[in-house]
Amino acid sequence: MAGEPMPYGKAWTEKEVRKYVDELKGVTIPVNFTFEGKQRILCFDHVEKLLRRAKKIAITDCECRTAVCGCDAPVDVCLYLNDGAEEQIGRGLGREASLKDALAALRRAHGAGLVHVALTDTGEKEPQYICSCCSCCCHSFVAMQKFGYNDAIVSSDMVAAQNDELCDDCGSCAEKCHFKAREMIDGRLAFEKGRCFGCGVCVTACPLNAISLEKRRG
Repeated sequence: MAGEPMPYGKAWTEKEVRKYVDELKGVTIPVNFTFEGKQRILCFDHVEKLLRRAKKIAITDCECRTAVCGCDAPVDVCLYLNDGAEEQIGRGLGREASLKDALAALRRAHGAGLVHVALTDTGEKEPQYICSCCSCCCHSFVAMQKFGYNDAIVSSDMVAAQNDELCDDCGSCAEKCHFKAREMIDGRLAFEKGRCFGCGVCVTACPLNAISLEKRRG
């Protein structure tokens, strides 16, 4: 959905998001062929391992934040790996990056509270690109939160675990959560695990180490 930048702070409309979601689902496949496409939430450590294994890396600007301009999070943090990197560099849409530069971009994105998202299918061993998304600009997150398209993001390997004995209800994690899994209600933290996608942003935000990530069950 690239195009002319929107006025600062203008979000995707429902019509635009519907068009995007419909395009994601509009796939023609042969008879008796199974294909499953998934947008997966990845934690920081997972992305770091992917970068260290990659033979080639490219960095591009985020199309969503460039179009919507809804926040001041860094733009040049989208990462393409291996064949994906070759394609972006060949099309003049990305610049080749060293591992050091790619890790620095990943840290900037994570430090800004962005969520690392990869689009993969079951035939891929590893993702070809990883976006760092926010709920104010990313069309997928808008689709999931604002318009109820919960299948816009369908998979995550991790989920947050809460240590209530360490938590002092400071609300730092709630301020960072893009999925409304954490909210402050009457001065107390409410954590709805079913909304959590295990991105790990809350883990970094917590000053008391009261949150950790664990493998999702089922």
